[in-house]
Amino acid sequence: MTVLVFGGSSQIGHFLLPALCERGEPVLALSRQPRDAQAGLDWIEGQLPDAVPAVKDVSAIISFGPLQPFADWLAQAPLPLAPRVIATSSMSAETKRASPVPAERAISQQLRDGETALAAACARHGCAWTVLRPTLIYGAGLDKSLTPIARRASRTRLFPLPAGHGLRQPVHAADIALAVLAALDVASSAGRVLSLGGGERLPAADMFARVRRSLPVATVPLPLPAWLLRGARRVLPRLAGPMGRLESDLVADNTELTRLLGVTPRPFRPDADCWQSPPSVRS
Repeated sequence: MTVLVFGGSSQIGHFLLPALCERGEPVLALSRQPRDAQAGLDWIEGQLPDAVPAVKDVSAIISFGPLQPFADWLAQAPLPLAPRVIATSSMSAETKRASPVPAERAISQQLRDGETALAAACARHGCAWTVLRPTLIYGAGLDKSLTPIARRASRTRLFPLPAGHGLRQPVHAADIALAVLAALDVASSAGRVLSLGGGERLPAADMFARVRRSLPVATVPLPLPAWLLRGARRVLPRLAGPMGRLESDLVADNTELTRLLGVTPRPFRPDADCWQSPPSVRS
């Protein structure tokens, strides 16, 4: 039996693929760039909805990419064995529902629509499914939130520190991979949308301060007071959403995650390796 992974070259895939291979099942992963096969792991070059050949004897399908294209492919794919399906969404499905920025509200709606479409596609095939909604992801140097900040600060030796009392709950990509592995084995997680945050909630300002302390080079702190951020929101409307959320809590309740899957994510203790791309990406 084969495990099919969409988004295998993502930050979660970086930790999941080796763990899947250790389980002994053949793994087939999709990537938009050519990659070398490894023991127990083969790659398909392409992206949804094209270049995905029919795969026989699939025991599970895992997706870390956009939900709607995956659900569209899943709905029409020949899946006679009704494989287990696990996909990631985002806590933005909830935290951006009431954003003052229309584009962010649209993202929230798209995520929820994608979750609904995935459930419908799985129902058509009789597949058990689980959706994980992670908070801010870090840990593999592939995220587009904290890693760009860390790298820019390392180059310029200046680290902006925006004021913000809203709570954050960054989750390490390796802990999401652990949750995926657990969901494969826990039947009671089927049909559930599970929130997945890190093991610690901390004010946004403290989160940025910890990223700064994790860097391998010294940087000069550049405090950005609340009044300056409010002015930036008025001058640059595109910043209204991100700046406004600095005072909002963007967290997840891990109660069901821990109860069903036994996963307890780590607290936010980043080091310099968190901001370095994996060797396969750097090459």
